[in-house]
Amino acid sequence: MSLITLTTDFGTKDHFIGAIKGAVYNELNDARVVDISHQISPFNITETAYILKNAYKNFPKGSIHIIDVDSELSIENKHIAVKLDDHYFICANNGIMSMIASEIKPEKIVEITIHNTLESSSAFVKVACHIARGGTLEVVGKPIQDIKQLNEVYPHINKENNQIIGSVIYIDNYGNVISNITKKLFQDIGKGRPFEVKARHYTFKKIINKYNEIVNFDIPIEKRQVDGERLALFNTADYLEIAIYKSNLKSVGGASTLLGLDYRDSITVNFL
Repeated sequence: MSLITLTTDFGTKDHFIGAIKGAVYNELNDARVVDISHQISPFNITETAYILKNAYKNFPKGSIHIIDVDSELSIENKHIAVKLDDHYFICANNGIMSMIASEIKPEKIVEITIHNTLESSSAFVKVACHIARGGTLEVVGKPIQDIKQLNEVYPHINKENNQIIGSVIYIDNYGNVISNITKKLFQDIGKGRPFEVKARHYTFKKIINKYNEIVNFDIPIEKRQVDGERLALFNTADYLEIAIYKSNLKSVGGASTLLGLDYRDSITVNFL
């Protein structure tokens, strides 16, 4: 039996998550349902894409991912089911899949056509349970070739190939600020050249790979003064991140609050 995951911007206060799970079990009583996140910022499809891209690959092949963010059906917001990397994704065609599919081409895409009077969530559940039973995508939709592209997912490269202009696409639970600049892009454009990373009024001349790389462990603990230091690193998802060491949004703050960085703000890499 395939796993069915849920990712929404519904929060946990209301009845919506329970209703979706109930509908899944009513349709397929031996289903296995796993929550990825229900704390997506409302209608934030870039944030959704970042979370899904870095979560789905840890699930077994054949897993089915319901993505119920900005999914109200309309002429401009059709529903799709996508087979990609031996996983299935069910969502609105609103750009979410463009980031997930930026490096891996979808094997199959269909526009869902089984709605009738079904609400978005109910249609997603019907499709997910159909796939979990071994059903094919062609039964629930008509094949299409392309998915909507989300331009803000991709950084801009200048003509001289010495500058990457990216933007903030996600702020995590610690207030760390994640850009849309990947390690691969940085290396491909930089080719080992010296660089500066600029985020608002702050400049970083070094990018590390782990938060604690800024700690000199040869210095006694009582003499270290690194808590609260700002840093740039490639995070575990290989995206350029601006962070504060040992940050806490509920007390000392994080990069988003202390450095004044917000969603869609520019982060620029200049190669010297």
